[in-house]
Amino acid sequence: MAMLWGDATSLLEVGWLDLASKSGGKVLETKTVTAFNKPLYDEVQIVKPEESWVPSTDGIKVHTWIMRPDGAKSVAAVLEIHGGPHTQYGWAFFHEFQLLCAQGYTVVFSNPRGSKGYGEEFCAAIRGDWGNKDWDDVSAVMEWMKKLPGIDKSRMGVMGGSYGGYMTNWVISHTHDFKAAITDRCIINWMSAGSTSDFPLNKDGYFGSQVWGSHERIAKLWQQSPISHFESVKTPTLIIHSEGDLRCNIEQGDQTFFVLKSLGVETRYIRYPVSTSHGLSRGGPPDLRLHRLGEIVNWWKKWLK
Repeated sequence: MAMLWGDATSLLEVGWLDLASKSGGKVLETKTVTAFNKPLYDEVQIVKPEESWVPSTDGIKVHTWIMRPDGAKSVAAVLEIHGGPHTQYGWAFFHEFQLLCAQGYTVVFSNPRGSKGYGEEFCAAIRGDWGNKDWDDVSAVMEWMKKLPGIDKSRMGVMGGSYGGYMTNWVISHTHDFKAAITDRCIINWMSAGSTSDFPLNKDGYFGSQVWGSHERIAKLWQQSPISHFESVKTPTLIIHSEGDLRCNIEQGDQTFFVLKSLGVETRYIRYPVSTSHGLSRGGPPDLRLHRLGEIVNWWKKWLK
């Protein structure tokens, strides 16, 4: 059987799996037949994640990984929050994490409630209730980070895209423990996002509410909108958004920028053209993907170095 093989320290290569090879309880024989990325491995140092389980509320333990730059003693750290929210980080190569480690940062990432891979109840724990149990879990990971040897807790950053951008906005509106933030293709206001996204909110849908009608009907959505908690935000924040984003419309980035500027919080807004989409960071034009990574590196260099 033809396969693609990869893991947390290896980009995908072509290989095969011998379905007839298993005998005596041994694993199936495998072989990789390409090595397209060997020249890259000869140039760079790849960091292997370390796995942990962080206690949270309700007896939940949050699956968490940490990646440390080689030889680091006490360095700045970046907490990465995945999108979805119903997806997961896993044992796969992620260039963005490796880049940050190469720049000298410790990288922490986890699968809080709402993530897939840990059963239906775990995944459904935040259905129609964002900023509650997921925030419990992100907070637990944050507190765990602060106590880790080798992390300078005065130089921690937080970042994420899509739902990760939503949660980054939620984080900076509920704590001042991070020195800077990057919110990418985010949601800040469900009242507008719910009627401008290609994932519209209907009263019998995911959130059980809608963006029009009585105060009672919309109150729950407003409470789950980070903008409703932004009065106390102080964290310098880089905003990254694409004008061609149909999932999280560009107006969400506009609102985030407007509110931060109104509050006097230092911010920078990177707007990518309409030719890009919600998936810019993974499948956008290569030159703009490189530009995005450069902006991320520059922002962390400014605030965390």
